[in-house]
Amino acid sequence: MKTLIHPTAVIHPDAELHPTVTVGAYAVIGEQVKVGSGTTIGAHAILEGPVEIGADNRIFPGAAIGLEPQDLKYDGAESWVKIGDRNRIREYVTINRATGAGQSTVVGNGNLLMACVHVAHNCVIEDHVVIANNVALAGHVHIESRAVIGGVLGIHQFVHIGRQAMVGGMSRIDRDVPPFTLVEGNPARVRSLNLVGLKRAGLNATEVAQLKKAFRALYRSGLPLKQALEQLDLLPENEQIQHLRHFLQLSQLEGRRGSIPGRKVSKDEA
Repeated sequence: MKTLIHPTAVIHPDAELHPTVTVGAYAVIGEQVKVGSGTTIGAHAILEGPVEIGADNRIFPGAAIGLEPQDLKYDGAESWVKIGDRNRIREYVTINRATGAGQSTVVGNGNLLMACVHVAHNCVIEDHVVIANNVALAGHVHIESRAVIGGVLGIHQFVHIGRQAMVGGMSRIDRDVPPFTLVEGNPARVRSLNLVGLKRAGLNATEVAQLKKAFRALYRSGLPLKQALEQLDLLPENEQIQHLRHFLQLSQLEGRRGSIPGRKVSKDEA
């Protein structure tokens, strides 16, 4: 029978590893770590609990998951990293535990975190998200499903990235990124709809057309956001319009960062 755990790996006796888990050379797996079936843990990776990792994940060499948060408020309380299934966590990714007692940093299913991504305390990454190399997520960042984040950028704490949004590399993201949009720049601005992402997600022509009307109302009409949102009420209702409206409304609440604005509108576009 093939040996699945390299003899140089250091595994705490109380760690719970499914019999089909593969562990590479010099990996270190601590107490209160639970790893599901078919997951591969690369050489020199460090898993420090409490951590729960699901099935069929690939954790590449040098990744560090579950270490305590880089947060001065952290007082040693028990907190978690919870990771779902079928994620690819590339070299030297760091995923920190949450700050508060009983709280979690969460990575969902089917995500790709490229090399040197940092996921700080209390972040939530939903499903099928792609985050390119050298992206740093500050605490409490929430990324909705099927978003794509370009490389070498930082995301401010408490920022929300909307569903099926795309963020261009080397942007400065200090406010919420609306769903379905393409955002880029320093300072970042909403440039267009993420039409390629919408097509890949299977939206039909009618749904895309309605989002184009919503986009024009929000970012090409020159109206203040409150009035632009009222224009969305005049559009035929569908799930995408509902989600976009709800996201932007929540972005304006006290304690949130607000949403990234569009670029300046010319007279010809207004």
